[in-house]
Amino acid sequence: MSKREHFGTTVTGAGGQKLPFSKAVRAGDYVYVSGQVPFDENGVVVAGGIEIQTHQTMKNVQAALELAGCTLDDVIKVTAWLDDTRDFAAFNRTYDSYFTGDRPARSCVRADMMIDCKVEIEAIALKPLS
Repeated sequence: MSKREHFGTTVTGAGGQKLPFSKAVRAGDYVYVSGQVPFDENGVVVAGGIEIQTHQTMKNVQAALELAGCTLDDVIKVTAWLDDTRDFAAFNRTYDSYFTGDRPARSCVRADMMIDCKVEIEAIALKPLS
């Protein structure tokens, strides 16, 4: 079993509520980013439509990746959840602006969200240790 390293273990939501997960975990050459939602720096969901919330969520994905020494260029797989299928085209336009080279594999589904937001995104990155 390879060594695991946890990043961002003190995760808080609205009102400073402690959330029971790490923002990212490295296991060998892979980094797994927990599902990110459009929280601002105070743990509050940003107001606005799918574009604004996707931008904030992608910034949060980038920040979690950075904790583990990764960038979006290292991402090989993304899973996204939308609360409304009518947002799919606008989500894709916004999401696409973050991946300028080869794009990662991706799954995107509609789901009821656990908080009042429009999008959640998780990622897997490949960043060899040596």
